[in-house]
Amino acid sequence: MSGPDPAVAAVRSAVRAALADLVPGSLVLVACSGGADSLALAAGTAFCAPRLGLLAGAVVVDHGWREDSARVAERAAAECLGLGLDPVDVVAVDSGGDGGPEAAARRARYRALDEAVTRHRGTAVLLGHTADDQAETVLLGLARGSGARSLAGMAAERGPLRRPLLGLSRTTTRAACRAAGMHPWDDPANDDPAYARARVRAAVPLLERLLGPGLVDGLCRTAAMLREDADALDAAAADLLAAATLPAGDGAGDAGTDLDVALLVAAPDAVRRRALLAALRAAGSPAGSLGRRHVLAVDALVVAWRGQGVVHLPGRVEAGRHCGRLLVRRAVTPS
Repeated sequence: MSGPDPAVAAVRSAVRAALADLVPGSLVLVACSGGADSLALAAGTAFCAPRLGLLAGAVVVDHGWREDSARVAERAAAECLGLGLDPVDVVAVDSGGDGGPEAAARRARYRALDEAVTRHRGTAVLLGHTADDQAETVLLGLARGSGARSLAGMAAERGPLRRPLLGLSRTTTRAACRAAGMHPWDDPANDDPAYARARVRAAVPLLERLLGPGLVDGLCRTAAMLREDADALDAAAADLLAAATLPAGDGAGDAGTDLDVALLVAAPDAVRRRALLAALRAAGSPAGSLGRRHVLAVDALVVAWRGQGVVHLPGRVEAGRHCGRLLVRRAVTPS
């Protein structure tokens, strides 16, 4: 008796490994768009979850970008129901907002998934990102001049979110769909040059011809190593921030944080700047608006002190130096 198709077996093995630590009776939800990656994930989950004593459902997010988006979402939901997944939710979201359409859609999608987990008391949400998606994320980060955390790509697990297929290619997920007789939907946005990720996706084959085979695997290895480095640096920065935090002085105000400049100066640049970034975010400066130039301006108050004045930051946060202390606080609103 022959076993399953190799692509199907690969997807099932990846899903089984991602779910192995869950308590029997837990509910996992597959985020399914109807594309090959998420359909292959849905099929793998429908097979593996009952054998691990788990319940499995799906969430289909309709971004409303196209006239036929509701039909596409209902088709994806029907595929999930046909696989035996239950419950299956179709959730329409508003994908408008700041930061461009891709970022707005991503925020809306994750918000819908968080709400679905809460609504169904689920334990985990499975996302269909593959090794190709990971490589594209690293390339986008490189092009934007991002730091190690961004170049570390997508985590295999973060909170309730899990990405079982990060070690598999799109070729494998498409082969798994063909072997299972499923007909995935090809999102035209994936080939639309208006979107940065679509442009990067189209460039990867050219880069492989220029640089040689193995580009995707190499970028994924880079992401994994940088994630280890970023985790270590973030932990060191958290320790530094805790050690450098002082009881609030008179200059800090009720909402202020005082940091010991002497301890900050003694730390390596990468650790100190991460600690400052964390302090600024904790004070209310939004992560999406806070850039490296802001952190360097605050860092100069620590390592290049010449009596300069207060640094004004996004979110009405201010940083200044006083008597060997770095003061980080929200700006006082005039009454």
